[in-house]
Amino acid sequence: MRQSTFSESLAKESLHLYNTLSRTKEPFVALRPPHVGMYVCGPTVYGAPHLGHARPYVTFDVLNRYLRYLGYKVRYVRNITDVGHLVDDADEGEDKIARRARLEKKEPMELVQLYTLAFHKAMDLLGNQPPSIEPRASGHIPEQIEMIEGLIRKGFAYESNGSVYFDLEAYRLKYPYGVLSGRVVDELVAGAGNERRALAGQSEKRKPEDFALWKNAEPEHIMRWNSPWGQGFPGWHIECSAMGVKYLDAPFDIHGGGMDLLFPHHESEIAQTTACHNCAPCRYWVHNNMVTINGQKMGKSLDNFINLDDLFAGTHPLLSQAYDPLSIRFFILQAQYRSTLDFSDSALSASAKGYKRWVQGLKELLAYNPVKSEAHSVTHSHKRQGTRPGLEGLLNSTLFEAKAQTALNDDLNTPVLIALVYELLNEFQTVKSGKIVVSPADWDDLKTKVKVYVTDILGFDLSDEVSDTSLSSALEASMKLILDLRQQAKDSKNWAQSDLIRDALNEAGIKVMDDKEGSRWSLG
Repeated sequence: MRQSTFSESLAKESLHLYNTLSRTKEPFVALRPPHVGMYVCGPTVYGAPHLGHARPYVTFDVLNRYLRYLGYKVRYVRNITDVGHLVDDADEGEDKIARRARLEKKEPMELVQLYTLAFHKAMDLLGNQPPSIEPRASGHIPEQIEMIEGLIRKGFAYESNGSVYFDLEAYRLKYPYGVLSGRVVDELVAGAGNERRALAGQSEKRKPEDFALWKNAEPEHIMRWNSPWGQGFPGWHIECSAMGVKYLDAPFDIHGGGMDLLFPHHESEIAQTTACHNCAPCRYWVHNNMVTINGQKMGKSLDNFINLDDLFAGTHPLLSQAYDPLSIRFFILQAQYRSTLDFSDSALSASAKGYKRWVQGLKELLAYNPVKSEAHSVTHSHKRQGTRPGLEGLLNSTLFEAKAQTALNDDLNTPVLIALVYELLNEFQTVKSGKIVVSPADWDDLKTKVKVYVTDILGFDLSDEVSDTSLSSALEASMKLILDLRQQAKDSKNWAQSDLIRDALNEAGIKVMDDKEGSRWSLG
C-alpha cells in the first residue's frame, strides 16, 4: 500500500467526520499528530456474529485504512465484552454470557472463546484488518476497580450492599449530562433497568437513574472477582472507559460504535471518564446507523438477526442463495455509514450481482496492458480512428485520485467512491474498443491508484481475480482480433457472419455489446 507521508497529507483536502457530539461534520484534527487513537466498541461474545455486527466493523475498518493511507499512525483498539453486559442493557438480571452458557451447557469462558473465534473468522472473511489491540473486559478487572475507587474518592460513586453505583446527581452538580444523546434525567429511569425493584422499595440505588459500576455477585452467579466491596463483577459501561484510558490515554481522538450504543453506553462512558479524569474520553464520536429488517433494528435481543455463517452458506429461510463475504462488504459500503441499511434478500441479491460486475470490470482494467507500439503511434492512431490522444476524464489518474479522495474526505462517503469506480469502468470501454490509445506508463499509474482505493482502502482483495495477467493479456489480444474480424463482416454487410461470431461468443460466456462507439465485450 502506498502511503502518503504525514506532511503530504496536510496539503490535501482534509478529512471531515460527522461528530455526534456536535451534530455537524467537522474537519478531522488529530490531538497528537501524526498519532491517532481510535476506540471502537467490540462485540459481546455470547452468540454467533450477524449482519448487524458486520456493519460497524466494516465501517471502522475503512476509516482505519484511510487514516493510515493519509499518513497517520493509528492505534486502533476494539474490545471484547466477555463479562458484565446484562440482559436488556440493564443493571439487574442475568449476564448475557452466563445465561447463554447455561443454555448451551458450557463454562462461560468456553462460550466466550467459541464465539470470539467465530467473530474473528467472520471479520477475516469480510476483509477486515485486525485492530492494533483487542483487550477483553475480563482481563482488565484491576483497571476497572481502580477507576471505580477513584470515582468513589471524588464523590461520584457510592457503595451499596456490595455493589457500586455512579451518582448521577453528584455528577450533574459539576458537569452536564446528556451532551451526546440529548437525554434528560427524567428519561433515564426507563433505561436504568431497576424500575421493578424501585417500585418495590428494594432498590440499592439512591436514585433510579444511577447506573452500576460494580455488581455484587449473587450466590448463583458464576463469573465473579474479588474487589474492595466483596466478590462481584464489573458493570457494562466501565470496561470501555477503563480500557480506553489504559491504551489511548484521555482524551483520545475517535470513539466509534453503532448508534444503538449512544445511550446508555456511550453517555455513561462520558460521565465516568469526565468525573474520573476531568476530561471527556475523546474528541470525535462517530456512530454508524443500524442494519434493519422490515424497518426494525436487527439484533439478537429481538431474535430477528441473520448470522453471517448463514449468509455465507445461504442457509437462512429468508435467503435465496449463498453470498460471498466480500459481496456483503460491498452491500454495506454501498450505503453511507450514517444511513439506515435495510436488509432484504432481493436487495442483497441485486448488490451481489452488481459486485460481480464491478469486480469483473476491475479484473479487466487491472489486467489490461497497452501495446507499446500503439502508444508510440498515438498521433497516427488519432488521425486514423478519430480518437483523441492522451487520457481525459477518470482515465486521468490524477483526476481519479482527486475525486476518490473528495468522496472519502466527505465523511467517508464510500457509495460515491464505488460509483466513481463504476464510472471509470465505463470509460475503460473506450480504451478496450481502441477509441482511446493509452501509454503503458499512464495506464500503470492509473492501475496503481485504483488498487490503492479499491484494495488498500475499501478492502476488496482482487489478487485472485487478476493473478494470471499473461492469460488476461492473451484474452485481450484474441478478443481484439475477433472483434476486428466481426467489424470487417459488418463493414461488408455480411450480417450473418457478424451475428454468427457474436452468438458463438455469447455461448462461450463472452457478452458482446454494440453502441455508437463500436463493440465492447465482457465476461459473464
